[in-house]
Amino acid sequence: MADRSPAPDTPELRERWGGFEFTEAYRAKADKAIARYPEGRQRSAVMPLLDLAQRQVGEETNTQGWLPLPVIEYVADYLDMPVIRVLEVATFYFMYNMKPVGKYHVQVCGTTPCMLRGSDGLIEACKKRGMSKGQVSDDNLWTLTEVECMGNCATAPMVQINDDNYEDLTPERLDAILDALAAGEQPKTGTQEPGRHTSEPANALSSLQEMVDANHDYRSEW
Repeated sequence: MADRSPAPDTPELRERWGGFEFTEAYRAKADKAIARYPEGRQRSAVMPLLDLAQRQVGEETNTQGWLPLPVIEYVADYLDMPVIRVLEVATFYFMYNMKPVGKYHVQVCGTTPCMLRGSDGLIEACKKRGMSKGQVSDDNLWTLTEVECMGNCATAPMVQINDDNYEDLTPERLDAILDALAAGEQPKTGTQEPGRHTSEPANALSSLQEMVDANHDYRSEW
């Protein structure tokens, strides 16, 4: 399981991030998120604001982004919340990175279905590229994290890289994805099994066949 503790609160961290503020574009997104909630419930926007803050940090550092403590304090002040309440949210959800990560955050599911389908081989493939769990690689491209179930058991094993899922993986298929990302390309997301559309049986559909090409409404046939 990944370490969820925040990065040490050092003078260097304060010097770099102590003056963090949303840019004009991110402030507009933050205010739009807050406006979704009724008066007196603005603190409900804490999760989208943490996400926006992490993305802005990512843009500034050319990484997937993370949440230094001064940035968490900024979000707390923006929502008039105790800092500890915002920190509780940030450390609970794995979508928030509590320490610096690389440009691509490779999260490998190690829960039982993925493990039985070969996730150990995916982790080894990552390690052969110089990745180690919880660390930024020497080239600043990669961070490897082993995580719990991400809900794609039918297409195991899978990884999440930044905002995208890649499923039905083998070490060779993962290598091809990582090669493409390193080259600045966008590999195909979702299942990597040839001929498979989503999570239907690999040997072709036996039911709901019209769903392959469109969101077919079967209710009139029930």
